Amino acid sequence: MNLTRLKYFVKIVDIGSLTQAAEVLFIAQPALSQQLATLEGELKQQLLIRTKRGVTPTEAGKILYAHAQVILRQCEQAMGDVLASSKALTGKVSVGLAPGTAASTLSWPLLKRVREQHPGIVLYLNENFGTTLSELIMSGRMDMGVLYGDKVIHGLSFEPLAKEPLYLVSSPKRDLPSVDVSLKDIAQWDLLMPRTYNVVRKLVDEACLGIGVTLNVIAEIESSTTLSAAIENDLGVTILPKSAAMALSKQTEAKLYRIVSPIVEAPLALCLSDHLPLSIPAQAVKDILLELVAELLPKPALSEEKTQNMALA
Repeated sequence: MNLTRLKYFVKIVDIGSLTQAAEVLFIAQPALSQQLATLEGELKQQLLIRTKRGVTPTEAGKILYAHAQVILRQCEQAMGDVLASSKALTGKVSVGLAPGTAASTLSWPLLKRVREQHPGIVLYLNENFGTTLSELIMSGRMDMGVLYGDKVIHGLSFEPLAKEPLYLVSSPKRDLPSVDVSLKDIAQWDLLMPRTYNVVRKLVDEACLGIGVTLNVIAEIESSTTLSAAIENDLGVTILPKSAAMALSKQTEAKLYRIVSPIVEAPLALCLSDHLPLSIPAQAVKDILLELVAELLPKPALSEEKTQNMALA
């Protein structure tokens, strides 16, 4: 397949219109239609459905679109790596950060250090939920991400970075008698949590199952803005990793309570594709990221649970 035709096809799908895609690509529409027809002829498949509103991909078109994105990205990386072998590093590198995590403390230092050491690298930072970031990394549309989780997932690899204890976060209007709470205590209150596939939610659900506790989840929220407003207006309480809890507390003056009996910790990890190699610029950014982790984040071995156990020994 011709790379130019793949580029044209991806652009058409992105825009959803042959006419507008032709304008963006600076090519006559009949010529663009001919390139598309040639591509469909090579694959012996209809790739787009034409309607009055524009074009949408067929099932075959959706499959080609996903593969074409990876192919074009790898070609771009190959070109960048070849050029980088003889001069300063250049190219685009994308890093995902789970919102409200300790990872957010890395974003500004990472941007600064990459700029200092490799000014030719254009860094793209994307703050999004872990499930979204992992899908982007798995499909080759993002180089790496810092997110919660360490379970084996086909297509991904995880390098442990740190562990964060979970905290209960409540409205400033609530006043609990102790700085520590147990999961049994939390079962009394209305809880605002993310969906069940979220790593933090899974950790909490597993811990509750282990001690025979059922939490009263009244709403599932994955918007930090909505969660902040709900906590501030005392619609319920939530459970977050320490860094996310502290960030929410700064925004809303929410109160934080450490969860004990049992202590539950969320593993923070560097997520990479296990089948797509990093480009040379991306590897350079990864090295800088790991340097910053060593400088700014607590080590996995010094998690709160292990520290407490050492103190009791």
